Amino acid sequence: MQDEEKYKSYYFEGKILSSTITKLNAPLMQAFDFQPSNETQLIPTPTRNTLVQQLAGFDTLINALEYAAQGTTGYNFYDARGNLRSVLPYSLLRDNARKLAQCLSVFGLERGSRVAIIADTSPEFIELFFACRYAGLVPFAMPVPVNLGSHGIYVQQLRGLLESSQASLALANLDYINFLEEAAEKITALNWIGTPAQLSEFPAQEISLQSNKPDEVAYLQFTSGSTRMPRGVVITEHALMCNLKGIVRNGLEVTPDDRSASWLPFYHDMGLVGLVLAPMVTQISVDYLATRDFAIRPLQWLKLISRNRCTIAFSQPFGLKLCTMRARESDLKDLDLSCWRAAGIGAEMIRPDTLRKFAEKFSSSGFNENAFLPCYGLAESTLAVTFSKVGNGFDSIQIDSKTLVDKRMAVKLQTEERKSNEFVNCGKPLPEHIVKIINDEGQQLDEGMLGSVLVQGASVMMGYFNNPEETQNALKPENWLDTGDIGFLYEGDLYITGRRTDVIIVNGRNIRAQDVEELAEQQPEVRSREASAFGVNNEDGSTTVVLVIECRLTSLAERHMLIKRLQQLVYMAFGVNCIVELVPPHTLPRTSSGKLSRFAARQGYIQRTNLNDQLAMVESGDR
Repeated sequence: MQDEEKYKSYYFEGKILSSTITKLNAPLMQAFDFQPSNETQLIPTPTRNTLVQQLAGFDTLINALEYAAQGTTGYNFYDARGNLRSVLPYSLLRDNARKLAQCLSVFGLERGSRVAIIADTSPEFIELFFACRYAGLVPFAMPVPVNLGSHGIYVQQLRGLLESSQASLALANLDYINFLEEAAEKITALNWIGTPAQLSEFPAQEISLQSNKPDEVAYLQFTSGSTRMPRGVVITEHALMCNLKGIVRNGLEVTPDDRSASWLPFYHDMGLVGLVLAPMVTQISVDYLATRDFAIRPLQWLKLISRNRCTIAFSQPFGLKLCTMRARESDLKDLDLSCWRAAGIGAEMIRPDTLRKFAEKFSSSGFNENAFLPCYGLAESTLAVTFSKVGNGFDSIQIDSKTLVDKRMAVKLQTEERKSNEFVNCGKPLPEHIVKIINDEGQQLDEGMLGSVLVQGASVMMGYFNNPEETQNALKPENWLDTGDIGFLYEGDLYITGRRTDVIIVNGRNIRAQDVEELAEQQPEVRSREASAFGVNNEDGSTTVVLVIECRLTSLAERHMLIKRLQQLVYMAFGVNCIVELVPPHTLPRTSSGKLSRFAARQGYIQRTNLNDQLAMVESGDR
């Protein structure tokens, strides 16, 4: 197999010399799915593996990688123009991660120490992530900047994550190392900050790498963009492997002919668990487009699916909306999406019209609406909780709006004359998981009754790292996880109707209301605890952040300046637009215990907005 080893040496560097490859025998070329050309080129890892597929079932993440490394599949990274820029077979990932783990040992860290990694869409992040697990360390992904104007707030966000995690090491590539160094100033717990290249220059310690155990912490997943109190979800190896097994076997029914494509960020739980780890534990190849490149050229994602014949690709609903809006008729004829069998949808409220418009737009390109695969999950349960049935498309139910509001009961619409709400079926729980609905008193509700969604199962987190108060709020007796979502069960399937007002989901991003309020409360014109933030749904299904503030300013110019400043701060911090409303002092509603009620504040804002709209219509009619 001398020729095979020679081929691999070129392959792993990511550069193939065609003159060398054409001398290889046909079976080897077929195994690597290689098509020769006259130019030096990168070639993606093949879809069809040389290894017998195992659908998860491993005890730990490293055991899964050790098996996947025996095959020829792996990760592929594309630029904004759809050109392949990096190739990382699982075999090379294993080798590089082990070498980096030896370099990490030079710091002499205790097993379980945290390592912060800014999660750009790159091979370096994945190598560092697995290097930490080989070394017995706990990695966690930190976000890349939301936009170019958020330097100060982004640094503050990183600082909050570093402090909350008590990280010992922090790494970033050259694009973000300056941000990281600035954020790490005066954080004494950090032993070292640097780039992957700098880490690799440390002399590798010749030590045996200890095996991981199922009860060890695999990683932290931070769910909040808070600059003060970020929450790090603690996920064990056992919880991770249980969730992955449910996803790939029961949710996706993965086969040896599957291939994935993704634009989701690696610091998002759906991006990391669903599109980095799930492909690896099933030994299938995956093609990546960076999130920022997707935002500019969303159709490149569809072109990747079409060109590489990808069968599994997930998106948040707003990603489908972006593709639908940007696609021109001339784009459609160049796409063939008939290969796409599992179009996973999740991470935010799923609007039926979003799916219908996408299916209608791309039907001429071969997209089959039966490929839609709505699902429900959250980082606190590793990722997935429920899946609809693969191959059946999406199902929805029309619910009588009045009964839903007045009686908190989901009743199927009997007549078209009544107002209705349509909700998408998110499917049944994965094996070893149970979903129940409870009322405000904690009592379990019957099917069709609206209430808080709770989950119990092997994938549920241990808690929030170093945050017992938040852990106690989320984890109820018998390890029931309060998801913070509102929904109902119907014939055993879960339907999500909304989210309690402490978290606002905009374009798939979870924004804590407290974080928005804190920005307002830091302003000299706003006294502490006099702001309330929440989300309101627009007619097109999107969500807008609203910030209502008690304000004593009387000058119109000063009020206008405050509104503009707050809108700019919210955009810089979270990358979203915000409506700011100033109200008189002592007008924000509070609970019986004296706390601000976001629910009541939201209802009051909606009522005021509707009344103003009606008055405007009347005045317009009078004129």
